[in-house]
Amino acid sequence: MCRVEQPSHTPFHLTLDNLNIFRVPRRFSPCRLSHMMNMHIYRLKSECLKGSIMRIDIFAVSGLVLALAACSGPSNDAQSAPEGASDTAMAGSDVSEMEHGATLASSDAPLCEGFGPQTPRDITSTEGVNPILFDLAPAPTQMNLCNIHTHTNAEHKGPGFSVFVGDGVNGGYACNDADTLTEEELRDPYDGEGAFGHVSPGDTIEVHWVYSSCDIAPGEGLGSCLSESCTDPVLRVEAQAFLVVNDPEALDFTQFGYAGAANEAGLHQPLALPSGTGEPVLFRGSTTGPSYTQAACSPLQVTWNVRPQCARVDISSLHRWAEEGNVFNETESHGVRQLVTAPELLSPIE
Repeated sequence: MCRVEQPSHTPFHLTLDNLNIFRVPRRFSPCRLSHMMNMHIYRLKSECLKGSIMRIDIFAVSGLVLALAACSGPSNDAQSAPEGASDTAMAGSDVSEMEHGATLASSDAPLCEGFGPQTPRDITSTEGVNPILFDLAPAPTQMNLCNIHTHTNAEHKGPGFSVFVGDGVNGGYACNDADTLTEEELRDPYDGEGAFGHVSPGDTIEVHWVYSSCDIAPGEGLGSCLSESCTDPVLRVEAQAFLVVNDPEALDFTQFGYAGAANEAGLHQPLALPSGTGEPVLFRGSTTGPSYTQAACSPLQVTWNVRPQCARVDISSLHRWAEEGNVFNETESHGVRQLVTAPELLSPIE
């Protein structure tokens, strides 16, 4: 698999004229944004670049930052992705290799400063003192679905998924009843060879339905959430934690996929969103993914709506979703960003 190495020529740098493509506080310095941009661009796969970095235009830069912001992590040659790995974003076809090589910042590193509220969080706590406010996004039915992807283990902590799995890209939280499954529910009918990777019966996944205010169609990666004429979208994520089981009577994940075309209102929507898992918790946050920590924050602003209880989903339906060629080109589940606990990085939940 080809890799992009840091170019030997002078790297691309943002200028003051280009800062309007980001929704960020004014006190962000161009130097900080330039450094952030350079790190992301150097770690992209060669097939993601259309020509050299020196020739990349501002729209492409904006899309690349957004595509990486949610589910990507920095590459680390010492720890490569599993063989066969194709996010989040996170959500793009080559994100997982970067995720599994992510190097998390030291837990005693200083908190990032000047950023808006961060995600994921413990949704049972309303605490938060981050001063940066932004308008909540409209309801999902008034926006366009732009991406669907999953994380193995829940990124958030909630009433129904509070079992701590561990630190790092493969950490996060598990559904509370994961240890109650029967032998048959834990049996993998695909013996690890299914079309959707990094998920097995007994795993918890957190699914993100990502919505954009832009006039776009769903597609691969979070770059699909913006367009050349809409580089500063309002973003919203509907989230649900699932316990993956071998049980045809459990929920069918394909029933929550993209409907396939715009509705009568001209908006792209999923076939359905999960229901019956409690009143969702609505709050202000950011994008997630293993490249971010409490010391390295995401600059993007996202409205989150997280359901508090787990549901059970059939493992076979996840593989069918991948086999049928979902428009998002999602073929495996992604890693997680560790829980954000510092009140300075959290918004108050109203």
